[in-house]
Amino acid sequence: MSLLAGLVQQSCSNDREANIAKSIAGVRRCAEQGARLVVLQELHTSLYFCDEEDPDRFDLAESIPGPSTDAFGEVAKELGIVVVISLFEKRAPGVYHNTAVVMERDGSIAGKYRKMHIPDDPGYYEKFYFTPGDLGFEPIQTSAGKLGVLVCWDQWYPEAARLMALAGSDLLIYPTAIGWDPNDDKEEQARQREAWITIQRSHAVANGIPVLSVNRVSTEPGGAVFWGSSFVAGCQGELLAQADTTSETELIVELDSKRSETVRRIWPYLRDRRIDAYEGLTRRLLD
Repeated sequence: MSLLAGLVQQSCSNDREANIAKSIAGVRRCAEQGARLVVLQELHTSLYFCDEEDPDRFDLAESIPGPSTDAFGEVAKELGIVVVISLFEKRAPGVYHNTAVVMERDGSIAGKYRKMHIPDDPGYYEKFYFTPGDLGFEPIQTSAGKLGVLVCWDQWYPEAARLMALAGSDLLIYPTAIGWDPNDDKEEQARQREAWITIQRSHAVANGIPVLSVNRVSTEPGGAVFWGSSFVAGCQGELLAQADTTSETELIVELDSKRSETVRRIWPYLRDRRIDAYEGLTRRLLD
């Protein structure tokens, strides 16, 4: 059995309605090509607002359920597909999350994931805005399979990917907003992008499941040059599709649901894990 999946790589502006319209148009184009699962990039309803610490930007947040889940739920129901969206969630006064929401093909909310790893780097001041997630690493059951949804900075952590895989995820999905510092030289920029691709391909290899990663493009007012390069890796890390660094585009990929079983029979990493010897993983450092 196969699953046709779509990824929407786009730029964003400070016009929320235009951003949403662009995302929906991308979802529709994917559905027209047969996609049953479509993934959108991180925080696709706005510019990437974490480039500086500004209390007024909390006004961008919304409730779940709320306007975005209503809008994308209608589209998911109309098209009969599963859609993964990414929102700035207002949970309560003073408590906000970076949250991915999965809309089922009937328009309902299948589940959500709150970003667990929160960065705090120049141009990416997310700790100012986001409370770390508290939902754990739990896959979301959908008509398109059991989705291991994570978000951006989570993609650097093999522990997160492993826990999602151990919980039965069929796929790992990473809505992303990552870019270059324009002050870095071309060699450093290339190293950063290749590291980003390599670490996620390694999650596919180590867990024997596909990885879908979708990133935004364009230079935004904060200065980051978002490098696009959205891609899908197969169960052995092979690149099944990849976008370029500048284009607003969609990727459509056919995933073979039997492939994971075949690969895991040949490379039984989960079987050979030494779970009796991993206690140190729960410690910050081994002193």
